[in-house]
Amino acid sequence: MARLKAALLFLAVAATAHAEWTILSADSEPGRTGVVHRHLVLEDSQTNESATIDLALFSTKSCTLRVIDQPAPQRSDLAQVMRQEGCLAGINGGYFDPNLAPLGLLVADRKMIAPLQKARLLTGVLTASSRGVQIVRVREFPRQQKLDAAIQCGPFLVDLGRPVRGLEETHQARRTFTAVAKPDRAALGFCSEISLADLAKVLATTRLADGFDISRALNLDGGSSSAFWFRQESVAFSIPEQKTVRDFIAIVPRGGGD
Repeated sequence: MARLKAALLFLAVAATAHAEWTILSADSEPGRTGVVHRHLVLEDSQTNESATIDLALFSTKSCTLRVIDQPAPQRSDLAQVMRQEGCLAGINGGYFDPNLAPLGLLVADRKMIAPLQKARLLTGVLTASSRGVQIVRVREFPRQQKLDAAIQCGPFLVDLGRPVRGLEETHQARRTFTAVAKPDRAALGFCSEISLADLAKVLATTRLADGFDISRALNLDGGSSSAFWFRQESVAFSIPEQKTVRDFIAIVPRGGGD
């Protein structure tokens, strides 16, 4: 009987074992104005599944975020917009309906394009202002603050440095996200096909860069919308989107310099 109980306990523990993501390789490439592209290959020791993450890391003292909206048809892709606007790096932005109307708050170049919404999925807001780059919950949103840029999206992936509970565990898709770390660091990121729950674990429990301990992370529009672009000295590093999207989030120098 004791052996049977021990065997059952072992099976129960094995069935509930959490993914343990480890970094197999990591490469960094410096860009302009202190922005760094970091490419990582990770593996889940429980399943041997792998994932790749691309990060554009920056200091909010020297750089900020800009939301670039595309309200009219004949919309361009991420790479073209980043080049035209002289951006340092960028990813796709928030959700939109079949007519490409934005879902949730959208502030681009200090102009409100769409208002804040209450929806189960739209749990957080990425903001950029004179106070820096922040990720806030909807209930924390500073309604009276003047914002240079803002996108409402979700779900929250990391909060208080811990993975958010209850995220979807089985559906794997390309993901884009944004993250902040104290005291003044932030990142835009792209991840190859992974579940939301696993992405949250990776971001909260794996040190993706020295001195970058993520305090909050927010999921953006993923799947075929996911895209990543980083400005290099010669040819840009680019992961293109698979369909047309409404808006983009770009890293730009503070004060508009290069």
